[in-house]
Formats: sequence, C-alpha cells, structure tokens
Amino acid sequence: MENKYELLLAQLLQQESDLQFSAFTNQTAVEIGSAILSKAQSENKLIAVDIRKNGQLLFHAKMDGTGAGHDRWIERKNNVVKHFGHSSYYMHVLYKSWNTNVKDSEYLDPMEYATEGGSFPILIKNTGAVGTIAVSGLEGHLDHEMITATLEKLLKS
Repeated sequence: MENKYELLLAQLLQQESDLQFSAFTNQTAVEIGSAILSKAQSENKLIAVDIRKNGQLLFHAKMDGTGAGHDRWIERKNNVVKHFGHSSYYMHVLYKSWNTNVKDSEYLDPMEYATEGGSFPILIKNTGAVGTIAVSGLEGHLDHEMITATLEKLLKS
C-alpha cells in the first residue's frame, strides 16, 4: 500500500496500540469524558462526548450549541468502531486510500455507519476492544485528535 495514506494509517494503528488501558471502570469514563470537555472548553470548541463500555452508556455530555444531530453522528461513528474494531478515523483514511466508501465496499448503510473521525475504541491490554469513546462537533480529524490527545495525556500520568 505505497501511497500518500500509508504513513497516516500506520500512525493511526500505532495510536490504537499505544492508547490501551490495563482496566476501564465507570470512574475512568467520567475522568476521560471530563478531561475531553475541559480540553474543548479551553479551546473554545463546542462538542458532544459519549463513552460506552459493553453497550452501556457510562458518560454523555453535550455543550451548549450541540444538539440531537451530534448524538446521531456519534451513533454512526460508534457503529464503525464496533463493526471494524478500529477507530472511525482509521476507517475514514483507509477507505480514502482505497478510493471507495463503506457503502460501496462493505454494503453498509451510510445512514448507520459514518467513516469519519471521532470514535475511538476502548482497548484493554490482552483483552481487546470493550467500548467506544466518541466526540462530535468538529471536523472528523479534530474530533479524533480531541480523544487521542486526552488519552495520551491521561495514560502517561
């Protein structure tokens, strides 16, 4: 896959490898969700945040200026993570590199699956994916970065 997307795809896979938890509790979800909101507030960005583990909603918050449309984007991006086991931004870049989309390649309904940045798998070391952390409100790559920058900071501390 020698193309302009190769380096970015490798970086996104490395994030998934690096940003893993030894355990993930309800309190972990509250800490991450709160940290993401705090980052957004400090940058004057309006977002919705959603964290789910094993299908259970652990954290959901929406800043003023966000609405039901953001919930729908989160749902569609989360569906991508659950289906493919990778971040929705990784899948976005992968489909771009293939010059196709989720509908034409996988026959998935784009009204149910959004291959756009903003949902990241909750990965437990030696276990795998157990849920999703999602952000909606910015451009896809910025939604993704809001999550990964927060996880990098929290997992290193």
